Amino acid sequence: MRSDTQIFEGGFSDSVLNAQTVFRALMDAMANPGRIVEVSDLATPPAPLTPLAASIAATLFDHDATVWCDRAISGSTASTGWLKFHTGLELTGETADADFALISDVATMPSLESFCRGTSEYPDRSTTLILQIDGFDGAETLVLEGPGIKDSMAFSPSQLPRMFIDQWAGNRAAFPRGVDLIFAGKGVLAALPRTTRIKKTEA
Repeated sequence: MRSDTQIFEGGFSDSVLNAQTVFRALMDAMANPGRIVEVSDLATPPAPLTPLAASIAATLFDHDATVWCDRAISGSTASTGWLKFHTGLELTGETADADFALISDVATMPSLESFCRGTSEYPDRSTTLILQIDGFDGAETLVLEGPGIKDSMAFSPSQLPRMFIDQWAGNRAAFPRGVDLIFAGKGVLAALPRTTRIKKTEA
């Protein structure tokens, strides 16, 4: 019974205002890769969805969105029910078919190349990945360069996919095709659009 209740509760208190707040934060992050943008928790979803990832989902997803969720999220009836009720999304089991991906376990996520990179004619028809992480004080520091960044910027998400530098190099090589990443921490988010170049700092 509690699971059923969780599905219907925890959405935006003001759907328009809350969505505008999250959208502005996302646009700020996409325009300034690696910038840590604060945004209040505006949704309270069932685990393993986090409040910020759920807020992003409630902002970006609608009945036209096809979404792939990793095993932890897709295996949670409460989480998938919450997403369907609050966004109207369509779930898919195929990464290549997804407009968006929700990932709670970054360490075991599929490779970036398994997601849709768009086409040469429609590069915008690619997957946007939303990665749930703890924060931005990770042990591994990346140096970001490219559009929206003056000179360079240090970026240290707490979790990164396996072989991330190599995976991102492959993603960059596909430009203008390629996936975009949104990192959802606790009350803060950041983004890596496909235009961003990444290198690892010296230890």
